[in-house]
Amino acid sequence: MAVWLLALGAATSACAHDFWVQPNAYWVEPQTSTAMTLQVGHGPYRQRSPIPLDRIARFQALRPDGGLTELRDRLRLGQPDRDGDWRFSDPGPYVLVLQTDNRAQSHLPALRFNDYLKVEGLTPALEYRQLAHRVDVDGSENYSRCAKAFIQVGAASSAGAARLLQPVGLTLEIVPEVSPYAEPRPATLPVRVIYEGKPLAGALVKLTNLDHDEAPLEVHLTDSSGRASFVMPHSGSWLLNVIWTKVLPRTRETDFETVFSSLSFGFPTERVELK
Repeated sequence: MAVWLLALGAATSACAHDFWVQPNAYWVEPQTSTAMTLQVGHGPYRQRSPIPLDRIARFQALRPDGGLTELRDRLRLGQPDRDGDWRFSDPGPYVLVLQTDNRAQSHLPALRFNDYLKVEGLTPALEYRQLAHRVDVDGSENYSRCAKAFIQVGAASSAGAARLLQPVGLTLEIVPEVSPYAEPRPATLPVRVIYEGKPLAGALVKLTNLDHDEAPLEVHLTDSSGRASFVMPHSGSWLLNVIWTKVLPRTRETDFETVFSSLSFGFPTERVELK
C-alpha cells in the first residue's frame, strides 16, 4: 500500500521527469518508414521534449543480428510531426537506444526537493541530506536521460528475441528477463535494474499505460538482486521507468548526479505478418 500511495504522489509531483522514445508504431512491416517523438511527463503535463540536439550523445538501434545501426543523423528534433525516423529492412526485434549528456541541472527549494526525493525513492540523496544536516537546504542536481524502445519488425518470432534481454551499456537501465513480444506471452514481466554495471536494489520502478497515463498502473521496489516483477500487458503502449542518483563531492557545482531511465514497448492493433 505504501508504494502505491507513493506512486499517486509521483503522478503529480515529479511526472515531468519521465522521458521516453515514442514511435508512431512499435510493430511495423520491413522497409516501413517510422517516425518517433521524444516525450516527457504524463497526463496533463505530457509534452514533446524540448531537448536540443547537442545534448543527445547516443541514438542507435541494436539489430536482431547483434549489430548496431547509427540513427543520430535521423533525428529531426522539433519538426511538427516528429523528432526523428528510421526504416529497418530485416525482420525481428530491434532495441532503440537514446542517451543524453549530463549537463542539464535542476535547482529546487528545500521542501520541493525533499518531496521529489521521497516520491522517487532516491534514498542516497535522502540519507545524505539527513546525515549532513542539509534537509532545510535547497537541493540541486545535474542529470542525464537514458531511453530504450522495443520495435518489432514483421511478425514476432524467437529469432533475435534474446537481444531484448541483454543490457546495452546505459548508466541506468531496465532489462526485462522475458520478452514482452514472446509468443505465447508470459503472464508476468520480470525486470532487472542495472546501475553503473551492477544490480540496483531499492529502486522504485513504475509501469505506466501510455494510453491512460495520469498515474502508474504498478509500482515496485527492486529487491536485493535488482529485480522487480509486473503483470504482463497484452495490448496498448507501455512505459517502464526508474530514477537513481549519487552524491557528488562538495567541490562540484551541484549536490547530486541523477539518471532518468525508461523502456517503452507496445503491441499492434492488428497482427503484423511478414511480407
